[in-house]
Amino acid sequence: MSSRKPRSSRRKRTKFFLTFFGAFISLGLFLASLAVLFMVFLSRNLPAPEQFDAKQVVESTKIFDRTGKVLLYEIHGEEKRTVIPFLEIPDAVKRATLAAENASFYTDPAFDWKGIARAFVKNLKAGKIVQGGSTITQQLAKNLFLTPERTISRKIRELILAVQLEARYSKDEIFELYLNQIPYGSNAYGIESAAETFFNKSAKELTLSEAAALVAAQNATTYYSPWGAHVDELFRRQKHILDRMAELGFITKEEAEAAKKQKVVFVRNPDVLKASHFSFMVRDYLVLKYGEDMVVNGGLRAITTLDYRLQEIAERVVLENAERNSEMYEGRNAALVAEDPKTGQILALVGSKDPFRDPEPAGCAPGVNCKFDPSFNVPTQGLRQPGSALKPFAYLAAFRKGYLPETIVIDAPTEFASGNPSCPALVDFSNTNPECFHPQNFEGTFRGPISLATGLAQSVNVPSVKALYLAGFDEVLGVIRDFGITTLGERGRYGLSLVLGGGEVYLNELVSAYSALAEEGVRHEQVFILEVRDRSGKVLERYRDNATRVMDAQYPRMITQILSDADLRAGLFQNSLGLTIFPGREVAMKTGTTNDFRDAWTIGYTPNLVVGVWAGNNDNTAMQKKGGSILAAVPMWSAFLREALPLFPAEGFTRPGPMLGSQKPMIGGQSVYIPMKNGVSYPQIHSILYYVDKSDPLGGFPLDPSRDPQFANWEASALQWARNSIPGFDSSYNKFVPEGAIAERKIAPDEDITITNISPSNGSFVKTPFLMRADIVSKENLRSLEMYFNGSLSARVNFSGTTYPFQWFVFDALKSQNTVQFVVKDAKGKEARKSVILYN
Repeated sequence: MSSRKPRSSRRKRTKFFLTFFGAFISLGLFLASLAVLFMVFLSRNLPAPEQFDAKQVVESTKIFDRTGKVLLYEIHGEEKRTVIPFLEIPDAVKRATLAAENASFYTDPAFDWKGIARAFVKNLKAGKIVQGGSTITQQLAKNLFLTPERTISRKIRELILAVQLEARYSKDEIFELYLNQIPYGSNAYGIESAAETFFNKSAKELTLSEAAALVAAQNATTYYSPWGAHVDELFRRQKHILDRMAELGFITKEEAEAAKKQKVVFVRNPDVLKASHFSFMVRDYLVLKYGEDMVVNGGLRAITTLDYRLQEIAERVVLENAERNSEMYEGRNAALVAEDPKTGQILALVGSKDPFRDPEPAGCAPGVNCKFDPSFNVPTQGLRQPGSALKPFAYLAAFRKGYLPETIVIDAPTEFASGNPSCPALVDFSNTNPECFHPQNFEGTFRGPISLATGLAQSVNVPSVKALYLAGFDEVLGVIRDFGITTLGERGRYGLSLVLGGGEVYLNELVSAYSALAEEGVRHEQVFILEVRDRSGKVLERYRDNATRVMDAQYPRMITQILSDADLRAGLFQNSLGLTIFPGREVAMKTGTTNDFRDAWTIGYTPNLVVGVWAGNNDNTAMQKKGGSILAAVPMWSAFLREALPLFPAEGFTRPGPMLGSQKPMIGGQSVYIPMKNGVSYPQIHSILYYVDKSDPLGGFPLDPSRDPQFANWEASALQWARNSIPGFDSSYNKFVPEGAIAERKIAPDEDITITNISPSNGSFVKTPFLMRADIVSKENLRSLEMYFNGSLSARVNFSGTTYPFQWFVFDALKSQNTVQFVVKDAKGKEARKSVILYN
C-alpha cells in the first residue's frame, strides 16, 4: 500500500497541473482574442499606408483685431512644401534630425519600447499624456494620417500604422518621406521649403549650423520661431543638437564648436502679418494655454482687443520718432502701449520700431541675451528703469497718509544717507562715495520751499524723495504693487532712490498702473483677448472684466488734478509745453528719464485712454545730447495723442473733494511759521520734520524731532538754504518762541475774510478748459465758497477751517469778456466778494 500512494498522489498532481495549464492557455487565448479584436477595432478606420496624399486637412489659427474683420496673423495656414529626392537632402540635415529625434532609427523597429516605457512613466507621474516616445516612423504616421490629440487609442493607432509603414518601405524611404513632410514653422513643410523660407536658399546649400537650427525649431515650431520671443532657447537647443551629433560620431567636436560660432542670419519673416509684436504675444499666449498642436492645426479663431486704427497710428509714430531720435540723440529704438483704462484692454502695442527693417541687437532684462531676436517686445520683455515715472505713486501714498498738495518741503541739497560719517549733512557734490545719497535736480538748481503739487508736476527730485520718505517706503512700494507693477521684488535694493528710477519695470505694467490712476483707484486686469473659438465655433474663452478697487478715489483724483495742470508743469516743459496741451481735452501726464539718459518715458491719460511710450537703445547704451524724456519721448507721445484723441469722446476728470487746509506749519502750505505774542513776531523756518511726525502728519508736534533718523540732515539742509537765501536770517529768524505765542494768520487786521492769489489774474486771456485758483483765509471758521461764471453759479464748496486753497476747472463757453466772481461766507454769516475779468 505504501508503494501505491505515491503513484496515486502523482496522478492527482498531474491532473491538477494539466487542468490549470489548460485554463491558463484558454485565458491567454481569450485575452489574445480580445487584444486582436481591440487592435482590429482601432485599425478599422486607418488608411492604407500607400495613401500618403490623403492626409487629414489641417486648419490654421487666425488672430483678428477687435472688430473681427482685420486679420492680423494666420498661424500655419497653407502648407508650403517642395519635395526633393533623398540624395539631395544634405547629410547635415539627416544627421542633425537623427541626433535630435531618433538616433537609433536605422536599427530600431517601427517603435521603440524603451522610449515608450520612459514616456509611460513620465505620463503616469504627470497624470496625463505629456510625452510620446515616438520614433521617426511613428512621427511620420502621425503627421500623415492622425490628429494631434494625445490619447492611448491614438498612440496605439500610431503604432499600427508605423508597423505597416516599415513592412512596406525601407528606412531610407521612410526617412525621405519624413524630411519632406514634417513642419518647420511659418507654413514651411519639408526641409526644402524650410531652407527657402528661413534662409532663402536650397536645402543642399545649408551649412551645418543652419541645418541644426532648422532641426531645433522643428521640435516646437511656434515656440522656437526665429521671429518670436524664444530665440535664445532656439539657439540653446541648436547647440545641444550639435553636441549630440559629436557624441554620436556624426561630426567631430571641432566641427561642432565651429558650427556653434557661425552666425546664423534668418531672412525677413515671410508671414504677412500686422501688429507683429502684439500678434506674437497673442500667439505665445494661445500656445501656452491650448498647446502647440492645437494652435498650429486646430483652426482657432481669436478676436483680440487691438484697435487697428490706433495700431497704424502707433506704428508710424514710433518708427518716425525712433528715426528722429537715432539721428539727434543716438536713440535707435522706441515702443508704445495704449490701453482703455475702463476695461484694461490693450488697444495698441508696438514692441520696437520696424523689427524687420533694422534688426539691431536687442538687449533686454539684466542677465538675458536677446541679441538674436530682432522683434524684441520692449513692453513685455524689456525691464527698464522708469526714472521719475514712479513718482506719482509716492505722492499718492503721501496724500493718503494726510499730506496735502500744498504741503511744503524744502528743495535744497540734502544728504539722505543719514548717520553715515562718510556722508556729511551739508552736501558736498564732489563726494562720490556710493554709500551716500544726495540727488540733484534735473536742471541742477534748487528752489527752496516748494509745494508737493509743484514738486510732482515739475518732477523735482529732492521733494519727491522727501515725499517718499514721509509716506513711508513700504507704503509706497505697496501702492505700486497694488496698482499692478509686479517687478519690484528686491526691497533692499531700491531705498529712497525708488522714485528716481531705482527699480525696473515693464512698459505694459506701467501703463496698467496709470490706468488705475485714470480710473480713480480701480484697477482692471490688463487683457488682449476678447474671444477664442475652436473650428466648430465653440467659445473656448471670452473677455470678462476683472476689476479691483485698490484705493479710495479721492487720492488718485488729487494726483490727476496735479498731472493735468498745464500751468503747474509749465516750469518743467518751457518751450515744449505745447506738446502736452490738447485743446478741448484734459490730459494728465508724467515723464521719466534715467541716469545718463539710457531710458526716456512719457505716460499720459484721459478718462478713456492711457498711452505710454519708451525711447532708448535695446542694448542699454545711453542716448546723447541729453536725449531725455522731453526731447526723445514727449514728441512721440504727443504725436500719437493728436491723431488718437479725435477717435474718442471728450471727457473731463472728476475733481477731488474739498481738501481741508491745516493750520499746522508746512502741512497747510505755510513755508514760514510766525507765532506772535504781545505784538512781537517770532518767524520760524525749519524742515517739515521739525513740525511733523511722519507717521501721523496731522497729529501733534513731535516731542523730539531729532528721534527721526532723517531730521538732522533735513534740518541742516533747510537752515543752510535759509542762510544763503534770506538776508539777516540768523538775527531775525528761529528765535526762542515764548509760551503762549499764537501763529500769525495771513490776513489784514481790518478784514474778516481775504481772497488772494487768484489765478488766472484779472485781465488774463484764457481758453477752456482752464483752472481757477484762489487762496481763502478767515478769522472765523469758513462755511462755504461759491464761484459764479458770467453770472451763473459754476461751483459751490462747503468746508470748515480758517484757510482753504480753492481749485476748479472751468468748462463753460467763453464770451469775448468774462466775469468770475467769488463769494465766501464764514460760520458767523460774514461775507467777502472778489471778481476778476478774463478775456477770450
